[in-house]
Formats: sequence, C-alpha cells, structure tokens
Amino acid sequence: MTEPGHQPSGGYMDGQADRQVLARVVREHAGRLAASLVSLLGDFSAAEDLVQDAIETALRRWPVEGIPDRPDAWLHTVARRRGLDVLRRESSYRAKLERLRWPEPSRPDDRLRLIFICCHPALAPAARIALTLRVVCGLSTAQIAAAFLVPEPTVAQRITRAKRKITEAGIPHRVPAAAELPERLEAVLAVIYLLFNEGYLSSTPERAQARDLVADAEWLAALLAGLMPGEPEVIGLLALIRLHRARGQARFDANDHLVPLADQDRTRWDREAIEAATALLVRTARAHHRPGPYQVQAAIAACHAEAPDFQATDWAQILVLYDMLLHLSPSPVIGLHRAIALRYVQGAEAALTELAGLGGRLDRYPLFHAARAELLRVLNRPAQARQADERALELTSNPAQQALLEERISWS
Repeated sequence: MTEPGHQPSGGYMDGQADRQVLARVVREHAGRLAASLVSLLGDFSAAEDLVQDAIETALRRWPVEGIPDRPDAWLHTVARRRGLDVLRRESSYRAKLERLRWPEPSRPDDRLRLIFICCHPALAPAARIALTLRVVCGLSTAQIAAAFLVPEPTVAQRITRAKRKITEAGIPHRVPAAAELPERLEAVLAVIYLLFNEGYLSSTPERAQARDLVADAEWLAALLAGLMPGEPEVIGLLALIRLHRARGQARFDANDHLVPLADQDRTRWDREAIEAATALLVRTARAHHRPGPYQVQAAIAACHAEAPDFQATDWAQILVLYDMLLHLSPSPVIGLHRAIALRYVQGAEAALTELAGLGGRLDRYPLFHAARAELLRVLNRPAQARQADERALELTSNPAQQALLEERISWS
C-alpha cells in the first residue's frame, strides 16, 4: 500500500542525478515538516525525531518506489503514524494525540516561525544559528562546519547543547511577540545569509551550487521583509541575495564549471533584477540612514553588477565599502575580500602583504589559498602559486572549485 499522494515510478531510481533530486526533495520538505510538527507538538526534540524517522523511510523507499507527487503529504503521513505509535506509550503526551490524528499542512510561514523559535536569546549565538541551519534548513553538520570555519565535532556539540537548553530552560514553542523580534533578528539574518551562501557555492562534493537553497533564502528574506519592513538590514539582505541571483546564469559554463567574475558574459546578467534590487537598496538607505553589514555587502554587489565590464569596476569605491564593512563586522573573511579589492587599487604586492596577516586564521579556507595563488601568479612567482593552488584544492569539496583549481595547476 502506498502513502497518500504517492504514484510509484515503476522502476528504480538510478544515477547521481536521481540521487541529487532525491536529496533536494527530502531537504526541502523536511524543513517544512519540522516546522509543522513543532507547531503541533510544542516539543522540539520529539518533532526532530519524527522528521528523522520520516527521512530515513523516504531514503529507503523512494529510490525503489519513486518520489511521490506530494512529498510533503507523504512525509507528514509517515511522521504522523510514527508519532502516534510513540505518543500512545507516553502518558504525558496523551493530550497531543488528537492533534496528530489528521494531517495539518504547514503554513507558508511555518519555517520562518521556527527559525525565530530556534534563535531564542537564551541560546548562545553560534548555537542558535547552527541549530536552525540543521533542523529547519536541513543542512548537514559538515556544511554548517564549513560555514563557520570550525571542525564538525564543534558544530555537533553546539547543536546538542542547544537542544538540551531548549528542554531544560522550558523555552516556549511559540512565535515571539513583536517586541521580542528585534533581539532575535541578528541570528535570523545570519541563518538566512548562511543558507544563501551554501546554495550559492556548495561546500559538498555532490553539486557545485544549490539553486533550491538560494531560492529558499530569498523567499525567507522576502517573508522577513514583510514581517519587519522597518528593518533596513532585512532589506539589505534581500537586495544582496537578489543582486547575486541576477548574475546566476553566467556563473557556470555548460559543464557546470565556475566562470570567474572577470570572464563572465554580462549580457546574461538579469539587468532588470539588478536595477530593481539596487533601487530597493537605495530607497532603504535614504529612508533609514542606518547602514549595516548586509546593506554594505549589497552595495558592494551593486558596484560589481552595475559595471558594464570588469575593467570598468569602481574598485576604489568597493575598497571604501570593505573598509566600512570591516568596521561594522570585522572578520578574517571580510579582510580576505578587502585584500582582493586592494589588488586593483594598490597592486598585487600590497594585496599579498595584506593576506599575510590573515593566514593563521584562514589556513583551512580554500578561497584564501586560491586568492593568494592568483596574486603570486601576477607577481611572476609560479612555483609558489602552484603550491597555493594545490593547498586550496586539498581543502575544497566543491566540484566546480576543484575543476577550476585543477585547470590552473595544469597550466603552471
């Protein structure tokens, strides 16, 4: 007997493409299922257990039976049946049984609601973000570790502690009141931003980019903008995502290899989307006069997007913006991008000197070594450039980055 909404495919799923489709569908709907179950049960751990059970069942059955027409209904039915079995044995949960008896589709904003719940100020900032990315957005521990530039065990410990804290502190499973939203906003924005980053350039070997994650990030940012229209950083993040999406068609070639910004065909950029996102950013800046990191990053993206070609890029303005960004949100990664911009203002030698001070903190970050290799090539130091590219290749799992680095190494 098949689950509701399920139509068997009549054969086995086969090949990497099918596995990628399966992983995408599971990830997309698992986040919505988690949000729905937390709303129903008011129990974070129980909801997560039910989601994991449903995912494991899907991963066993869908490769054989095919992906259902309604994956969300299928997953909800499996989770509900498992939940009923568990809850019948636990008298403390009897009052919740009736709420699980009939499927209750998740509302469009359930995931944003759950993000706000996970970002409770009682949790440590890094733990809030890690927990939300894992449970609500469906990222793996490895992907979250790559985003934080920390070891996987560190992320796993943060998530475990956060879940324990939610239970021990009795954190309510409800949407925060309007007055409570601002204190959680920074973590919520960070979640959406890191979700976008993972989609824009994946940290896993399965795919170079994850357009579905990028689309999710934009959708959540737009939903947040509707909830908090007076927050300029929300608009800044939304504009940033849209500016990057506007050049999505030119970022990869027909073989799914990365095309560097200098070589991208700018006729393939979505100029209408660029103009709309830039106008949104300008209106926000004029209305609020409260610049923040996401607005500044969006302004940098707009500088790149508005240049008719790479040579016309206003690198001096970009460098000023990076100086502002470093003041607002100092980090070694921002320092790295500032050094890249510095090359086009003061030269490769100045940029390389700037990078030298970041090596200790970015030694396991592949872009650091790739950027250093590019500067060394410009300075006619090919042996050192090759060594830096080889180090970057060791550190990246992204297939598009790997292909680009292998090509550069073969030329050296």
